[in-house]
Order: sequence, then C-alpha cells, then structure tokens
Amino acid sequence: MIKVCHLSSVHQRNDTRIFLKECMSLSMNFNVSLVIADNLGNELKNKINIFDVGKSNGRLKRLLITSKKIYNKAIELNCDIYHFHDPELIPIALKLKKNGKKVIFDIHENIALQILNKEYIPKYLRKIISNLYRNYEIKKLKKFDALILAENSYYEYYKLLNKKIEIVLNMPDAVALNSFYSEKRIKNEIFYIGGISNNRGFVMYIKALKILKNKLSDVFMHLIGPYNEDLLKKTNLNELKKAIKIYGSVPLTEALKYSIHSKVGISILKPIGNYKESYSTKIFEYMAIGLPVVTSKFKLYSEIVDKNNCGICVDPENPDEIAKAIEYIMTHPKKAKEMGQNGRKLVEKKYNWSIEERKLNAFYTSLLQK
Repeated sequence: MIKVCHLSSVHQRNDTRIFLKECMSLSMNFNVSLVIADNLGNELKNKINIFDVGKSNGRLKRLLITSKKIYNKAIELNCDIYHFHDPELIPIALKLKKNGKKVIFDIHENIALQILNKEYIPKYLRKIISNLYRNYEIKKLKKFDALILAENSYYEYYKLLNKKIEIVLNMPDAVALNSFYSEKRIKNEIFYIGGISNNRGFVMYIKALKILKNKLSDVFMHLIGPYNEDLLKKTNLNELKKAIKIYGSVPLTEALKYSIHSKVGISILKPIGNYKESYSTKIFEYMAIGLPVVTSKFKLYSEIVDKNNCGICVDPENPDEIAKAIEYIMTHPKKAKEMGQNGRKLVEKKYNWSIEERKLNAFYTSLLQK
C-alpha cells in the first residue's frame, strides 16, 4: 500500500484539518502517518501512526531543532508522499524532494499577507518579513510536486508558483456532527470556538456581552479555544464573571457539547489580512449543527449567511450592532429555528467535507499517476 506522511511542527495532533479530515480521509486508501512535535508521545489512533519528535521551547529552537527532528523521522519512515503544513518546514521538504520523494505543501492561508497581522512580530518588521517570505516562496514553491490550498481567495496567486494545485476547503463533516444538531435551543447562551484574540473579535465579544447583560440578565457566553494569558489580564472581566467562561483548547467533539442549548454561534473577525477573503470554518460548523450565525459583514460571508438566511452579518467593529443581532436571534425563536434549519440544509447540499474528501483523494491519485 502507498505510504503517506503528514508533517507539522506547529499544529496539534488532533488538528481538525490535518488529522480529523485529511489524514482520516486518506487512510481509507493509503497507509498514513503523522509526524508532529507536542511532547505527547507516539500513538496509533484510528489506524494512523502518530510520531512525536518532542516539542522545543521558542520559535528559534523549533525552526532549528524541531525541523531537523521531523526530517530525520520522515526519512526513517521512507514514505511515497510527504504532505507538510507549515512554511517553516519548506527547507526540510526541499531536502525530501531531493531524495526523490513526492512532496505536497498544504497552504492554510496567504502566508505573506497574514504576516502583516502577526501580533508577536514588531510592527516595523512585519512588512519587511512579509516581503522576504514572498520572494522566498516565489523561488521555492515551484520545486514541489503540488500545492493544496485551504481557500479560494489566494488561488490566482499560487497558481503562478506551481502548476499542480488543488483547493481543499475546511468544510465540516456533517455526518460526524449529526449528534450535535438541535432545533430546541432553550438557553440565552452564545457559543464560540476558535483562537481567542483581538483580531478574532475577543474585545468585541466582551463589549457586546456587557451591552446584552443590561437587556437579557441570563445571557451567557462560552469561549472555547487557545488564548494568550496577557490578553485576559488586560481585559476587565470582573462584572462578567457569571456571564462568561473561557475554556482554553478543547477537542471539537468535546467543545460542541457546550453548544447544545446555545442560541447563537459567533465569529467576528476584523477586516484585516486574509479574513475578508477567507471562509471561517466555524461558521459552517455552526450551520452544520443548526446554530444561527452572527458574523462579520464581509461580502464573502454575506453571500452565504444573509443570502441563505442562516444568521445575521454585522459590522465587526460595532459592539452595539453585534449585541443587537444576538438579541434579535435570542428573542425570535421561530426566526432562529428557521435560520438553523437553513444553515444545516446548505451544509448538507454544498459546504461539507465529503465533497472536499473526494477532491483530496482524486488529487492524490492524479499525483501518483505522474
């Protein structure tokens, strides 16, 4: 059987796109391994061998030490196709290519554009680093056998860098989420899952919640996802102690248990970088479980959410408008139920992983025939 190896120095072993979707889907036709660096050890999970090379503290050590360990493990596994997910692994992926292996780079975002909004990079350096990376990928990406993109928005650019390219969107597995679908949403609860940061709406969520507390005394917000402790320290949450819970990282199926009684799913992204032109995966996850959506009023989102009456799009920098949309859904149960039903139908018909899974497997097959 053809051996496939996915590589990541950054992502978690249970990453939704890498493990739960791509590795799981490919394992039906291939012998799949995953090499990661998280200090959780090796394991066999759902017929997929997970190899842990150990986590390094700090970005510099990860670049210099972890990358080398991932390369050594990849060579040891001697697979037919290597599928990597992080730009920092480009140098070792090129070495694998020199060893005669087929190599795919899975590009989760327009990297050079996103560098401009990385909060950990000093502002005066962002444009310089972005331009340096852009020039680097122009030279290197053409050497790989193929590229896979997670979005439509940057296809026109990347097709100039490599002729073999496919778009595999981060759509939900509708069947796997069936058990979380509900039309009986009885509590005034707001549900969010994803990275917790200013760029992903955290400040707006807090401001909107404070407004809502004056109108709906029992309103409650679940925020589930990784966050920076400094962000919470800078935010005054004292008056919201009984109205919000921040959980940190939780596996998707565990996190969705908190959505069962929630009436609204939120995803408020700032109008920066990739966000305006990239699908927010969580929007489709909310739709898949019948949860009405409140999200940013971007053209891409409005064409899905507003056009199909799955929720309400709002100004992402206006907490009053965000609060008003949430309040409307919570106080109009018939409309909310209709929104939830519309979202679920749309996911079943068009925005689901089974469609993307077929594209991924067909792309692998075509690559092996070269």
